[in-house]
Amino acid sequence: MIAIKDTLISENVLEKKFVCDLNACKGECCVAGDSGAPLDKDELTIIDSILPKVKPYMRKEGIAAVKKHGSYVVDGDGDYTTTLVSEGAECAFVFFDENKIAKCAIEQAYLDKVIDWQKPISCHLYPIRISKLKTYEAVNYHSWSVCKPACACGKKLDVPVYKFLKAPLVRKYGKEWYKELEKSAEIYLKKNK
Repeated sequence: MIAIKDTLISENVLEKKFVCDLNACKGECCVAGDSGAPLDKDELTIIDSILPKVKPYMRKEGIAAVKKHGSYVVDGDGDYTTTLVSEGAECAFVFFDENKIAKCAIEQAYLDKVIDWQKPISCHLYPIRISKLKTYEAVNYHSWSVCKPACACGKKLDVPVYKFLKAPLVRKYGKEWYKELEKSAEIYLKKNK
């Protein structure tokens, strides 16, 4: 583990290669799984406040699920997550483009400059997952079979996870933190060639 300020970063974040390949996976990470995207408490009011502007991008199934359950729910682990269309189905904020690729209604509204919040940080950071502990946050790489195409693409392009996720890592921890991560990665990777 590498320590930077109040975070401990797994070596896998530095070593593993990853670049999303939506044409191959079709956005399966927004569709598969037992619960929606993890949400920080401060994101709950944001999602509620942007919902009216995001609804035009959502499918009727997603709108119905949000109307019935709310923008977010508490999952079986007691964590806040985005609402699913139904148990074991896609996130309520998913829509499918002309190529049947799952996309995020929140992010599309952001890209269209309708809102100024991109999407939940857990989605932006994936395949990194953050575990909050008493005095620090653990920054870990999450391996999921639906991301095999992203791992293959990352390997082919030789892009490690932390470089692929520079923008969301800066969003989460700031530029100075990321600069420290780059320095630590350089030292770590030289030592472990």
